[in-house]
Amino acid sequence: MNDIERERNARRFAERWKGRGNEKAETQTFWNEALQDILGVERPGDVISYEKPVDLEHKSFIDAYIPGTRVLIEQKSLGVDLDKPAHQSDGTMMTPFEQAKRYDTWLPASEHPRYIVVSNFKEIRVHDMERPRAAPEIIKLEDLPKEWRKLSFLADPRAPAPHEVRELDVSVKAGELVGKLYQALLSRYARPEDPASLRSLNVLCVRVVFLLYAEDAGLFPKGAFHDYLSARRNVARDSLIKLFDVLDQRIEERDPYLDDDLAAFPYVDGGLFAERGVEVPRLDEEVLDIILKEMAEGFDWSGISPTIFGAVFESTLNPATRRGGGMHYTSIENIHRVIDPLFLDKLKAELEGLLKTPGDKRALKEQEKKLNAFQERLAALTFLDPACGSGNFLTETYLSLRRLENRVLAELTHGQGQVAIDEHTPIKVSIAQFYGIEINDFAVAVARTALWIAEAQMMKETLSIAGVKIHDDVLPLKSYNHIVEGNALRMDWGELVPRDRLSFIMGNPPFRGARFMDATQKAEVNEVFKGWVNAGNLDYVSCWYKRASDLMKGTEIKAALVSTNSITQGEAVATLWGPLLSGGVRIDFAWRTFVWDSEATDKAHVHVVIVGFSCGPSRGGVLYDAKGDGVVEVTNAKNINGYLMDAPNISVSSRQRPLCDVPEIGIGNKPIDGGHYLFKEDEMREFIQKEPASAPYFHPWYGADEFINRRPRYCLYLGGCTPAELRKMPECLKRVEAVREFRLKSSSPGTRKLADTPTRFHVTNMPEGNYVLIPEVSSERRGYIPMGFMTPSVLCSNLVKLMPDATLYHFGVLESDVHMAWMRTVAGRLEMRYRYSKDIVYNNFPWPEAAPAQRERIEATAQGILDARALYPDSSLADLYDDLSMPAELRKAHRANDAAVRAAYGFDKDLPEEEVVARLMGLYERLAGEKKGTGGN
Repeated sequence: MNDIERERNARRFAERWKGRGNEKAETQTFWNEALQDILGVERPGDVISYEKPVDLEHKSFIDAYIPGTRVLIEQKSLGVDLDKPAHQSDGTMMTPFEQAKRYDTWLPASEHPRYIVVSNFKEIRVHDMERPRAAPEIIKLEDLPKEWRKLSFLADPRAPAPHEVRELDVSVKAGELVGKLYQALLSRYARPEDPASLRSLNVLCVRVVFLLYAEDAGLFPKGAFHDYLSARRNVARDSLIKLFDVLDQRIEERDPYLDDDLAAFPYVDGGLFAERGVEVPRLDEEVLDIILKEMAEGFDWSGISPTIFGAVFESTLNPATRRGGGMHYTSIENIHRVIDPLFLDKLKAELEGLLKTPGDKRALKEQEKKLNAFQERLAALTFLDPACGSGNFLTETYLSLRRLENRVLAELTHGQGQVAIDEHTPIKVSIAQFYGIEINDFAVAVARTALWIAEAQMMKETLSIAGVKIHDDVLPLKSYNHIVEGNALRMDWGELVPRDRLSFIMGNPPFRGARFMDATQKAEVNEVFKGWVNAGNLDYVSCWYKRASDLMKGTEIKAALVSTNSITQGEAVATLWGPLLSGGVRIDFAWRTFVWDSEATDKAHVHVVIVGFSCGPSRGGVLYDAKGDGVVEVTNAKNINGYLMDAPNISVSSRQRPLCDVPEIGIGNKPIDGGHYLFKEDEMREFIQKEPASAPYFHPWYGADEFINRRPRYCLYLGGCTPAELRKMPECLKRVEAVREFRLKSSSPGTRKLADTPTRFHVTNMPEGNYVLIPEVSSERRGYIPMGFMTPSVLCSNLVKLMPDATLYHFGVLESDVHMAWMRTVAGRLEMRYRYSKDIVYNNFPWPEAAPAQRERIEATAQGILDARALYPDSSLADLYDDLSMPAELRKAHRANDAAVRAAYGFDKDLPEEEVVARLMGLYERLAGEKKGTGGN
């Protein structure tokens, strides 16, 4: 179910339940429909229970409880006032929320709800128990079509909390406003293409949004910025420049004769307004209306999420610059896929253990001591993001630590608060614990500002949650120089934050493929991996793994980085992970390939992995697999290798010849003909009609796409044509001349030389007997790469691999699930599609040492696959190998072949794929060692 369908279903749900709702008769129907129709839960009865018994002083029942997401629901009938206390069976007066809280008290610790929901059918109130003093998030039935995402927490334990959904919506709207202001200001600059002007524009946008946030969040007097600029519309530009100067002046240093409206602004500091000479264009009526009416009067900036502050400002970055630098802005959910297993899950579990109710006064005292120690430990953690962008990871980590600290403070003060003198605050977690490196100066400014906003928001949350009275002057901002502008690959990270103080390295370094790097980036890769073999084929992101590993050696530092999945595939595993793992690096956890989404205006969809690693002895690890619809499969692994498999640290290097005694494979034909020799079927027929003598020189032509879809093109191959025959065919001569001209115009000397032999291909591979065709690229949705036999009359392109002298035995082994498991592990990918290679996949594959009877059995099952395909002559291989439409006969034939091949290896037919790969890796290691010992390759 997609978002459009969910929104439509939410609208129907709201219409269906408008004006109705009886607690006794309709509670189950209401929540079952919400789970199934809006959130896509197929069997709601399996996830939610009703009338859950709870033992108070008497037997009572919770209206609804969802154990998977720890949600307790107290339902009331339509018309019931959710704020009004009502008589309980024991005579007490309680509001619905107080009633639910009493249930919470009597539940086992493992069942304490994360969320308490109270509803009267007309509105749903969500109390987040990690923010117990915060106001509930209220979702009105009539607003459900546009706010249905706020209910995601019911079905998905990793879903953002309702207030986070609201913050996200607010932040996206903020981004649209910033983009509008940016475009309006850009057109007012005298030199809009000048880099200095663009930089000033970026700084100007950051400052304006901070001013809007400051007055909405109470850091400035209410409406201070709006009223100041509104009163000076006729001199707005000069007034704004003057305000920037005043905000950077200490109160005691200011002109004592300042106008009252200017003097009312506090000193900001933090470096946000320190830079002088920022170019400000003329602020005409259109620009002022955007700032004052749309941005100030029409929007509340206090609700933006500081974590995606960078995504808000992403719309102000030049798109070409963003793509060139490889930056990808990150969703909160994906940030937690990095930081939760890296450190946050462990901290949360530790705190949950500390918060268990103590039995007596001595235990209470011991609990307080441990809570204080826990808080001190939080404050001692230090974080580095060496490609921090706009600070998303740093900001969300700061917020997460402060939320843990707030729970500690709430417990220590028991909600009663404590008086603190101006110099003292019970808050110990500080933005000073967070370090970042970023090459873009504007992003540095945004990251610093995002942390300041996060600090201001969390200070208010401490007041509301912990009931703690603190010295809460956010201004002046603290001038931490921990987020620095620079090239992380040319800096000493240890100079920014000493190794003995650093706890964690994390982030989302730039995504640039080895073939797409510019000269500067290639030079940086060569410098970082100086002396490494094949380092020039590594993606740019690999540099951050190497630099992090170098810094971590001999320390307890842990790291987790987001990367394109290419670093755990194909040749990169041997090149990058081989040396790292043999050099003492250990993979602690990993998210296998998933789609990395972002909250940016121009979303970047990339297939990524997350790798958490450290230096030291292996302690096993955890593998995470995103299965879709919020389902995550978690596996405890004995050892995680460079392929992100639970297997030994074995990596497969490029090999020129097969590891075993099997035919060598190669690419098909590479014409370099400008397309002049290739024809569709109707084009071929038209050509032959003009020139009948050309018919014998046409051959079916297959690349991967043509083969899988059974739609061949046709190739005019004149390489064997004598000069006398060729001169009798004027149409063919025209094609030859066109190919010659095409090659002569090439910038490549090698291609120009080919113009001397225009009837021949650049690469020619035409087996004399039958051969097996292996598509180079195939969809990852297929369980098997479809391969097939071809006759010598069929020509193939360089987009497939050819195995000459292939037998049914070879075909059967290649089409087995054993070979496919090997391929899925070691092959490279094109996006997510399989990319079958000769030197990595085929040449390193450890073939079975099959006995004659086993070979005969495999030959029989291989023929069974071909026979099953032949039953469907009108179906393409794409049809036959689609998991939904695969015929039963073909599926059965493949299973028989799988069993025969597994038997040849001595594998059980039910052996899991990961174990199959682990055993193949062991066999590969033995065979490769033997090959090396004999000097073979």
